[in-house]
Amino acid sequence: MARVAADQHTIGSVNGPQAAGRRFPRLARIREHQWSPVERTALIAALAIVMGSLFVTTYSLALGDPVPHRVEAVIVGDPAAHAATVDAVQGVAQDSLDFRPSSSVPAALHALDEQQAYAALDITAPRPTLYLSSAAGASVARLLEGVRVVDPRVQVVDTHPLEPHDPNGLDIFYLMLVATIVGFITVFQVQAQAGALELRHTVAFVLGLAVTAALVFTFVDGPLLDRLQLPFLETWGILSLHIVAVASFATLMVFLVGRWAILPSWLFFVVLGNSSSGGAVAPPLLPRPFAVISQWLPSGATVDSLRNAVYFHDYQHVQPIAVLATWATAFFVAAAFVGHRRRAGLGRR
Repeated sequence: MARVAADQHTIGSVNGPQAAGRRFPRLARIREHQWSPVERTALIAALAIVMGSLFVTTYSLALGDPVPHRVEAVIVGDPAAHAATVDAVQGVAQDSLDFRPSSSVPAALHALDEQQAYAALDITAPRPTLYLSSAAGASVARLLEGVRVVDPRVQVVDTHPLEPHDPNGLDIFYLMLVATIVGFITVFQVQAQAGALELRHTVAFVLGLAVTAALVFTFVDGPLLDRLQLPFLETWGILSLHIVAVASFATLMVFLVGRWAILPSWLFFVVLGNSSSGGAVAPPLLPRPFAVISQWLPSGATVDSLRNAVYFHDYQHVQPIAVLATWATAFFVAAAFVGHRRRAGLGRR
């Protein structure tokens, strides 16, 4: 019986690759090909060019020429009685404002506080007033501020202005971006340079990197440079979750695809995640696919959480933190599970 079982195991181990080869003959030939150093160099260069082209494509499409699509807004008063003012505001927004009625100015301002709207138009006052929130979306605010030129009677008020050192609202995006790059590049450098690690050391490394790097980045962008009024512990926690997600995903890819792990990591976090994050251009100005996925990917959830922590501290939302924590937990558990099944850890063996 033992011999039969051994024979079946041998047959299965042989037939697996052979069956895969019959199903995908071209893939089998590529895997069996003995690559020379010149061929490997050419392949790596070609893949780098392809990844760079995808980067340029997504960033150009998403960020190169922002166009408003559907901007949530509230209005106080009867639009029909003040059609000229409403038309002027809609004109600068390219008819993208999706107005819903609000019972009062305090209710409209509360909608801005809760980030349920990017603008609030009060047409009951002697002088029509457009309330904006540049902290919620600087690109949307800049677009709507153009109503001053079209209709000088409209008064524009920014209810949540950006920090003086960050007039374009990009510091939060940069903070997320550096956390992303450090998260996966460090994993790949450990894989290439550090030597063999046990799985338990790999797990400790991912958690230690996340906590330490997030602490340093929070200190540098907050107290040291004094760029943003960062709530220290909250920012530290958010960045730690983001780096756990990035580093765990990169580690998982190392276990699954080996030396090519940078390709899916680059595609998921840089090409797709960062371009749709809403950090450089607010979601209402992104192309529809990017705007839809923005709040559901780690990068977008991190930007939303950091923005709420800095500018809307009393109105922090649960959703972006829950989304980020779910990604971080899922990737971390998946990496630990696959590493355990394969008895693998980071580092060359």
